[in-house]
Amino acid sequence: MSALVLMVVGLGAFTAGYLLYSRFISEHIFRLDSEFRTPAHVQEDGVDFVPTNRWVLWGHHFTSVAGAAPIVGPAIAVIWGWLPAFLWVTLGTVFFAGIHDAGALWASVRNEGKSIGALTESVVGQRARSLFMIVIFLLLLMVNAVFAIIIAGLFVDFPSSVIPAWFVIAVAITIGYLLYRRGVALLWPSIIGVTLLYASMVVGNQIPLSLPEVSFGLGAPALWVVILFAYAAIASLLPVWLLLQPRDYINGLQLFIGLGIFFLAVLIARPEVVAPMINSSVPDDVPSLIPLLFVTIACGACSGFHGLVSSGTTSKQVNNEQDVRFVGFLGTVGEGALALAAIIACTAGFATLGDWEGYYTAFASGGLPAFVQGGGGILATGLGLPVALGETLLAVMAILFAATTMDTGVRLQRYIVQEAGTIYNIPALTGKGLSTAVAVGCCLALAFGAGGGGGTGGLVIWPLFGTTNQLLAALTLLVLSVFLLKQSRPSRYTFVPFLFLLTMTVWALLIQLKAFFENEQFFLLGLDLVILVTAIWVALESGSAYQKARKGESSA
Repeated sequence: MSALVLMVVGLGAFTAGYLLYSRFISEHIFRLDSEFRTPAHVQEDGVDFVPTNRWVLWGHHFTSVAGAAPIVGPAIAVIWGWLPAFLWVTLGTVFFAGIHDAGALWASVRNEGKSIGALTESVVGQRARSLFMIVIFLLLLMVNAVFAIIIAGLFVDFPSSVIPAWFVIAVAITIGYLLYRRGVALLWPSIIGVTLLYASMVVGNQIPLSLPEVSFGLGAPALWVVILFAYAAIASLLPVWLLLQPRDYINGLQLFIGLGIFFLAVLIARPEVVAPMINSSVPDDVPSLIPLLFVTIACGACSGFHGLVSSGTTSKQVNNEQDVRFVGFLGTVGEGALALAAIIACTAGFATLGDWEGYYTAFASGGLPAFVQGGGGILATGLGLPVALGETLLAVMAILFAATTMDTGVRLQRYIVQEAGTIYNIPALTGKGLSTAVAVGCCLALAFGAGGGGGTGGLVIWPLFGTTNQLLAALTLLVLSVFLLKQSRPSRYTFVPFLFLLTMTVWALLIQLKAFFENEQFFLLGLDLVILVTAIWVALESGSAYQKARKGESSA
């Protein structure tokens, strides 16, 4: 079968979902009001609360939620065959992720820009909020520690990506200054910024940069991890208009252009999907399709991390409540398109079924390298790009996605520490400097002190990322359901996805518990139990609040 069919059906489903379903949700469920004064105006401080152009905010939101995970998850999941991954990405994006992401954004806008964890207190109760914050902090710890490792690995494997990945920072700061301090219109800085970024890729392809194998007693990947966290700490303290917004906006444009180039190559080359529709001869170490598919592909279908971004940074920058649909739902569609590209690259980027089977010899054999190499082959066939340049383009795309997610993740972790300082009356933690130090310090402690070598400690707890992420998505949908009921609005559009995700995720956690016990991975076993008990407790608390809200609605 031609990969063109997957592309047309997938993009068609995303387009219909945005034009039809998101309109229904926005008008009949959220009832977005252009007259409502958003937190960006009410609490404007020029640092975190900043009214923002919807296109710029979309760029920030899209690139923050679309990290490396929507590439890695599908690239691994196609080992079960292309059909399960394709169905979950398309249906999950439209009916699960869209209302989850836009809903978390809308609920936060309606509640002074509070994060979904802090919002849980007013919707459910204090105990549920405290437990929810534990799950959120653990998830952010995983995301930040592991994405630093992923970026460091790409820098080492593709040294041609180093120059463009860092050059974009200078471009972003310049654009932020021109937009917010000089009042320059958005068009020309956008065109010039994207042009310079692509030019830097050509330069990077000609001048690859690598760190020494050992510096200051650290190997190259470990030193990159330290450099990345030092950068992220500084970036998280800067006003959002100076670096975060313009960088994410330029990245968003570049990444959408990159996706456009990739899909154009598919249109021209029309490569055949060589991977099986359903793989009946998976390697021995591959777990069962159900429920593991739904936690392997989290970002790219539905992800709890998106709710943190929506309610953490994006909600503080919404200029008009009507922008919630454009930013929240369209950002989700963008990530779905990236996951679709990953599926095509990893199933049609190989010459033969034998080549594909030779690559997918184990469950974890897919991932970013499969995307970069398979996608590079499609770009070479369709557009005639040199393979090395095509791989550089895709590697930079993956790095920029991961880096913007890490930027936002560290800022979100700082917010969580500050919220904890406010909740538990620890004034020192409410300051930006100390809260950032605590957030980054925890990530570095995990990276270098959790049993991994060379800064790779985050990989120790990575097996729990998918389940923790989906548990957070399920709990966010449950909190949204309670909030909708209290607003006298229909809740079934969030409650049904909650039930499905909770069932799949708890099932997956129980399977992991058994595997961790059999493999004597007692650290992961204990962490799995903490997450499982915490999630069930929050679900019970929220379920009780949901039933009370339903009774209140019935009596009304």
